[in-house]
Amino acid sequence: MAKADMKTKPTSADVDAFVAAAEPERRQDEARQLIDLFRKVTGEEPAMWGPSIIGFGSYNYKYDSGRQGTMCRTGFSPRKAKLTLYLMGAYCTPEAEAEQQRLLGQLGKHSVGKSCLYINRLEQVDLEVLEQLIRNNWLLMNDRYPE
Repeated sequence: MAKADMKTKPTSADVDAFVAAAEPERRQDEARQLIDLFRKVTGEEPAMWGPSIIGFGSYNYKYDSGRQGTMCRTGFSPRKAKLTLYLMGAYCTPEAEAEQQRLLGQLGKHSVGKSCLYINRLEQVDLEVLEQLIRNNWLLMNDRYPE
């Protein structure tokens, strides 16, 4: 089966311009902090994925159904209501998921979805714990999807 026509693809959009337009204004500073943190952990430069995701690295996936595609290995979106971080690696093993739950218990104010971490304000979380969450997920994704 051919790659699905994904809406979330890498684009040539300027990350800095996207960040400069983020609202409310505090999201701009939070986005810059997160870019620095993701760069530190991943060693990758940020790139826009679709209209609103700042992604780091990429991986190719293929489901049992045959559907396949390419997505950023990790990233975030400075949305108006909440920061959304994309952390897909914790679902690679039961041990990784347990460690993720342990760290989330130390993080501070947040909510979660399947592979998303939602934060209202960056100042409400422990940045060292957040860094470890990003690092763990990055390493797990690298193990599962080697380049």
